[in-house]
Amino acid sequence: MTRREKAIIYVNSSYITDASAMPSFQNINEEVQFEVEIVQIIQVRDMVGDGRLIKRRIRDGKGEFPMDCPLQDSLLCIHYKGMLPDEGGKVFYDTRVDGNGQPLEFGSGEGMVPEGLEMCIRLMLPNEIAVISSTSDYAYDKFKRPENVPEGANIQWEVELLEFKMPKDWTGLNFNEIMDEAEKIKSTGNRLFKDGKYELAKAKYEKSSLHLNVAACYQKIGEYKKSLESCNKVLGENPRHAKALYRRGVAYMSCGDFDEARKDFKMIIDVDKSLEPDVTAALAKLKRKEQEAEEKTRKQFKGLFDKKPGQIAEEGSKKMVDNEHDPYHIQGSKGSAQNSDDSDGEEFEKSPQAAKLGAFSRIWTRGKKVMKGFGLQRCTIL
Repeated sequence: MTRREKAIIYVNSSYITDASAMPSFQNINEEVQFEVEIVQIIQVRDMVGDGRLIKRRIRDGKGEFPMDCPLQDSLLCIHYKGMLPDEGGKVFYDTRVDGNGQPLEFGSGEGMVPEGLEMCIRLMLPNEIAVISSTSDYAYDKFKRPENVPEGANIQWEVELLEFKMPKDWTGLNFNEIMDEAEKIKSTGNRLFKDGKYELAKAKYEKSSLHLNVAACYQKIGEYKKSLESCNKVLGENPRHAKALYRRGVAYMSCGDFDEARKDFKMIIDVDKSLEPDVTAALAKLKRKEQEAEEKTRKQFKGLFDKKPGQIAEEGSKKMVDNEHDPYHIQGSKGSAQNSDDSDGEEFEKSPQAAKLGAFSRIWTRGKKVMKGFGLQRCTIL
């Protein structure tokens, strides 16, 4: 049945049993007719599975559950009434009375309200009203306790979620604005750490989207090595983070490290098959970048790579002619070529020029003799 539906239900006497919510049906041997109308449906959710934290929806909210709930850290706006169920429902605080009618605004994920209260609000829709029942360990045992709440007391909150605002989208922000947002998150993490709320602090410090957005900013301004560092912080915690792998691949590609970029792009497919079209596009871009780099290299060394062996030898001969005008070039005697070749190294080693040029030159002259022994005396090293 649905809410406000009316139905007539016929029940055989064999299925009629005692129930606390129904009158007694003793000694009934006939079929019983029930006329039923669903006036209200209250959704009951056991938040931790052991009855210590229960959320009951009293009024439906607007939107689809859970897509329109403030699951992510958000700015929440609520009215609430705090009660002591063990003292007859005594009210210890009401925003509409004690707060001069002003709702409470706070950021989720920042430890501003008791843990149990925030856990349940994250599963509420705008305009929803819910009653939350909590034992003390999810209420004020780990939070600053109001003076009129006894220690260890069970708590009941009646909450209305008026609205919530999602975190600021960093897409349109410039680098300085993003760094300011990052600093705010870091400061919040530091405060939570000092308050002993280590899980909340850890969530702030390890906020992956923070590092990834900073990495994207570094890429925008051409700081690719710093972008790599930001991506590595994310991948250090989660080596299979698809977006971090993609951005690190882009950074590697921009640095000219094409092999590492290719590894990251291919690993994305292992992490999430649905991203294969994006990976294919990234690999195609990587291939174009490689080709552009190779073309640039060829242009830089075009004068050397385009020469044929004969041309290189001709240039070597020219260098030998030029050596005749070199003040450090020592010519052999005007006798036979054999005598000239045999003596030039020895004469050079003994010359004052050799002392000036040092040990490398003496090794070179000996090397010439070795080259001549293999018939390579015409070889020129460029």
